[in-house]
Amino acid sequence: MGDDERRLLLDAFDSNWIAPLGPHVDAFELEFCQAIGATHAAALSSGTSALHLALILAGVERGDEVLCSTLTFSASANAIAYLGARPVFLDSEELSWNLDPDLLANELESAAQRGRPPKALVLVHLYGQSADLTKILPLCEQYSVVLVEDAAEALGATWGNRQAGTAGRFGVFSFNGNKIITTSGGGILACKDKADAAAARKLATQSRDPAAHYEHSQIGYNYRLSNLLAAVGRGQIRVLPARIETRRAVFRRYYTAFKEVPGLVPMPEASWGKSTRWLSVFLIDPDKLGVNREDLRCRLEAADIEARPLWKPMHLQPVFRDCRKVGGAVSERLFEQGLCLPSGSAMTHAQQDRVIEIVLKTISGGRNSG
Repeated sequence: MGDDERRLLLDAFDSNWIAPLGPHVDAFELEFCQAIGATHAAALSSGTSALHLALILAGVERGDEVLCSTLTFSASANAIAYLGARPVFLDSEELSWNLDPDLLANELESAAQRGRPPKALVLVHLYGQSADLTKILPLCEQYSVVLVEDAAEALGATWGNRQAGTAGRFGVFSFNGNKIITTSGGGILACKDKADAAAARKLATQSRDPAAHYEHSQIGYNYRLSNLLAAVGRGQIRVLPARIETRRAVFRRYYTAFKEVPGLVPMPEASWGKSTRWLSVFLIDPDKLGVNREDLRCRLEAADIEARPLWKPMHLQPVFRDCRKVGGAVSERLFEQGLCLPSGSAMTHAQQDRVIEIVLKTISGGRNSG
């Protein structure tokens, strides 16, 4: 948090316009669109609520199939289940660890032959990096599949000269406390069409119809962002470029420290865009290092340093055990070997040096014991 966030938050507080909504919400939506090149946006209580509303507006209903990246946080798939639809999980590709466009092409062709096309695709942009939209977007258009970009982890990431979350009909963003910028809790649904944004705002305010009394002709939700949190978001969006550069600098220091270590491999940066390096993620090859992912994670944990495995693929989650998957070997290997190192924007060089030292000592010890 900085001076702008404090000033704007106090402005909202002093105005006594706390919630629901208020002038900072309107301003945040506008400034967010200007920052990332989106057309319209609805500020919401979370990224998950944005996913939920996007799928409702995409026409997803009970029994429909919705394609989804398998290597993701559970919210991407949970929103599909909220509507009684069935997620179909697609594996990752090696270039960016995001959804494999070739698997998508095969699945869409197969679905068309079965006469049962999916209603939508929830495409996740992982760990600050855009998926291969150059291939994926035309496939969605060819088969009339609504593209919902889950860019919760990738605000500010690019593909070509555009930003992740602005290609599909819907783009979903999160401002949870662990994201590159935060409102403590909150999200935004970016929409290409003004009508979609208006419909999202109505659904998010209990679907209240325009009347002097409370009139409701459809089921709604309490999903709008408060004026206080929107004020914080306005301050945060102004420092997004600086936050991205900070995260990339954290990654560069890790990369420099580990580049001569065989078997400690960073998440690649695909040629089609620029990653924010929201998290610094590395693969640990136990055959080359003498230690596995859990050895290293537990050693860091013993030193009171939090590091986490990559997302456990959705097709391996007990709650989705009955869902269909396409592929799976790539994401399973990434989960088995991947480790997210501390990557916060406020991280000092001394703190990062301590992480680096423990990683290198653990690897050295593993090799010596081997």
